[in-house]
Amino acid sequence: ITARIKRTLPVKGPQAPTLSELMRWYCLNTNTHGCRRIVVSRGRLRRFIWILLTLSAVGLILWQCAELLMNYYSASVSVTVQFQKLPFPAVTICNINPYKYSSMKDYLSELDKETKKALETFYGFSEGKSKVRRSVDEWNSTGSDFFKQIPLLKFEDFSKTVTDFRSGQKRKIEGSVFHKDSSIVNSGDSNDIIGFQLCDANNSSECALYTFSSGVNAIQEWYKLHYMNIMAQIPLETKEKLSYSADDLLLTCFFDGLSCDKRHFTRFHHPLHGNCYTFNSGENGTILSTSTGGSEYGLQVVLYIDEADYNPFLVTSTGAKIIVHDQNEYPFIEDIGTEIETAAATSIGMHFTRSRKLSKPYSDCTETGADIPVENLYNKSYSLQICLHSCFQKAMVDSCGCAQYAQPLPAGAEYCNYKKNPNWMYCYYRLHEKFVKEQLGCQQICKDACSFKEWALTTSIAQWPSTVSEDWMLRVLSWDKGQKINKKLNKTDLANLMVFYKDLNERFISENPANTLVILLSNFGGQLGLWMSCSVVCVIEIVEVFFIDSLSIVMRRQWQKAKKWWNDRKRDQSGKPPQAGDLERQGHDNPVCIDEDLPTFNTALRLPLPQDNPLPRTPPPNYSTLRLETAFTEQLPDTLEVGQH
Repeated sequence: ITARIKRTLPVKGPQAPTLSELMRWYCLNTNTHGCRRIVVSRGRLRRFIWILLTLSAVGLILWQCAELLMNYYSASVSVTVQFQKLPFPAVTICNINPYKYSSMKDYLSELDKETKKALETFYGFSEGKSKVRRSVDEWNSTGSDFFKQIPLLKFEDFSKTVTDFRSGQKRKIEGSVFHKDSSIVNSGDSNDIIGFQLCDANNSSECALYTFSSGVNAIQEWYKLHYMNIMAQIPLETKEKLSYSADDLLLTCFFDGLSCDKRHFTRFHHPLHGNCYTFNSGENGTILSTSTGGSEYGLQVVLYIDEADYNPFLVTSTGAKIIVHDQNEYPFIEDIGTEIETAAATSIGMHFTRSRKLSKPYSDCTETGADIPVENLYNKSYSLQICLHSCFQKAMVDSCGCAQYAQPLPAGAEYCNYKKNPNWMYCYYRLHEKFVKEQLGCQQICKDACSFKEWALTTSIAQWPSTVSEDWMLRVLSWDKGQKINKKLNKTDLANLMVFYKDLNERFISENPANTLVILLSNFGGQLGLWMSCSVVCVIEIVEVFFIDSLSIVMRRQWQKAKKWWNDRKRDQSGKPPQAGDLERQGHDNPVCIDEDLPTFNTALRLPLPQDNPLPRTPPPNYSTLRLETAFTEQLPDTLEVGQH
């Protein structure tokens, strides 16, 4: 009876011989009702409807779970406002003119002569009483070879026919044209197109033409190009002496209602802005703070600009530049500095904000910059600007063999100058062109910092000093600084600056995970229960059947095929006929088992056999051979006595 039940009932679970029988067994025994209704439903239409509903539910589950996973890596932003005593930021102040022109004339004499000659040739501008143009030979004898190699050029008819301002002769030049102004569209007058040509020192046929719609921009760019060459050869100690001292720049100082002086400022030398001075730098371990908002409790300084000693070709505006930053941040004056006017009182109100972003996998920011493969050349805390400037400087050293003057020096490198590196200008301009077009890879390598501090600035300007107070104020300031300033002060030489907190509300913006792991699992469970009436046990069952059991069946089938092939091969070699035991019996679906409930023991005995493969039955007995035989070969003695009686 047991053998008959095993032969007729469907085989269960991983013992099923085929995947179709495993899927049928799963649908009959799973807790997901949709799969079970597919098997037990009568009629094609009802079965089709259940298949459609089940597949739709599975699709909705996959879609909703994918949304949950994507939302899991999202962050919500929270803003917290606190009213407390705030640390005062560092305030860096630079004169727009980096060096005193009177002290720099000896170093810039040749460059200034070349610039004045270009102005006279192209625009008829001349200084002094002498308007007699010198001969070409006389001019060339005084100029350096480098100025001859990179002169200013005047383009005619937007073509590559140029006029050299030194010789006045027209010539044809070759090279790629790069227009450096923001807009190429001009009035149509070709006389406005001024530029210069840079060529590869190792390959004279490899040249680039840089043109400008404005003659002012062209002359300034050409002047700065040669200016950096000259400044790169001057020692740092000498440049610090040529720039402004704290006594030169600062006239008066007040902070939080108390007087301050140059001892509260720290000097650092900027390549493009000369000596700059930072208030509250924190180098001595002390960071000043303020407990009251308003202009009277911030920083108030009066600056001496000395407009008369400005370089006329290097800078075209008058005033100072300031930047508000954290004590651990590098002040990028040239990028984000704020300019303040002379003869005016500039009030800068601040709002302090601290921001904190989540790192991976929520965003692509970096905590400390240690994971960025770029050396920090500024010895300050990491920022995106530090990374970009350091990356470009490293590419400059690798490609051109020297460092760009406006950025810190890498270890073992030196600044570029035309005496040691005659090819650096062409190399720098081509490299900078790639950097702007994001072809160096710096923008892809550098990342934002996850945490940073920011001071939002609000600027207002008023006329200062007023007309009625101008005379006595200038007289008093001249008297106070009489030992340092040997001339009468003019209001265009002064600038009044006030930096203060508008309020003491510290805003903290932070990112927090929008979902936790518990919420994610709960959402998964809700979706499974809503669409498939499924639980965690059901998920484990799916993994067991569709992965473990299915793989087991596939592997067993492959093993049976390999075993049959091996037996057939051995039989062919031996020449023996196939044995009945070699035929493998396959599982089958019993047509009677169409009800939802499985057969019982009694009904299993009445199950019909499959018609295509009838099982062998016991043959009827041969009655002619029947005879009584003893069950044992030897009879016991007591049975013999009973038989005799």
